[in-house]
Amino acid sequence: MDEMPNDAESGAFSLAERLRSLPGHDPEDAVENAVLSRLADNWDRRATVRRRGETLDDVFEPDRPDFPVALLPFRDHPTYLGLDDELKSRILAWGWVAFNKNVMDIEQCVVNPGFALIAKGAFATGLDDAMVLAVTQAMVDEQYHTLMHLNASAVTRRRRGWRMPESALPLGHKTRRHAHRLATAGTPRKQALVSLAFTTVAEISINAHLDLIAEDHEIQPVNRLTAVLHNRDEYCHASITDTVVQEVWKRLDAGERDYFLTAMAEGMEAFAAHDFTTWARVLDLLGVEGREGMLRDVRSAAGAGRLLQDFSGLRTLCEELDVLDSVPFDFSTVRTGAP
Repeated sequence: MDEMPNDAESGAFSLAERLRSLPGHDPEDAVENAVLSRLADNWDRRATVRRRGETLDDVFEPDRPDFPVALLPFRDHPTYLGLDDELKSRILAWGWVAFNKNVMDIEQCVVNPGFALIAKGAFATGLDDAMVLAVTQAMVDEQYHTLMHLNASAVTRRRRGWRMPESALPLGHKTRRHAHRLATAGTPRKQALVSLAFTTVAEISINAHLDLIAEDHEIQPVNRLTAVLHNRDEYCHASITDTVVQEVWKRLDAGERDYFLTAMAEGMEAFAAHDFTTWARVLDLLGVEGREGMLRDVRSAAGAGRLLQDFSGLRTLCEELDVLDSVPFDFSTVRTGAP
């Protein structure tokens, strides 16, 4: 493909014009603008080979950790505590790449297929044009988010000088659980309900998931702001999903309602859990000695499986549907209100 002409020469949209179509941002924040400028630049140049706008690299702070230590399931284990600082830094960098991959897997394999079913009228809700447009716009947003997280992992690799390819990691735990549930659903109708259930969990709990990064001011600013910018769109997506689910619910019979709630509960379990399969792969790639025993100890510890704790949005949805006592999930194991 021929290289696209320079914007100034072609009269194409300026960076400022392109940024107006991207997630809302603070024009005075250098890091936010670096993230979005890189995003807009990537969309503009498509498959061209020239390099422009390396501003993400300019705002990278190498002395900051790439990922919160608090999110490591083995952070207090003696084996981890005994590692040297460089190996701990590599684990955190991999943690950030894995976090991004998990988010991208969810967007591409869970959320967008679920939104596509809604937009195509799979649930016969009779949504008006405005809601169909909102769902379709949300699907476009998810593509932006995928690119944002790809950029964030790429700058980490460039600045750290560590390869860390996403392809070395397995499909994320949440997406694996979704794929398994789909494969065992049996009928297209049940598959559609599984897709809607997991999309509902993803879109109403993703804010809390992204907050694990967005609220940590000690980590790499590029990483934190990537989560902040992504999160802003997701508040709107959660409202869209809530509205759609309530319309679908009215049209489900008793058996379909039970099936949907069971699938949603499995989705909540998946979204609450640490991804030990991915962590095992990371530690294997780094050759961490004693890793098998460390992960075995952590997995057997009481409460070790919880990563995401805030399920307040999903509890509210269950209350609105008047099914709080029917959904097979123990809300006492997670936070369901203000901390």
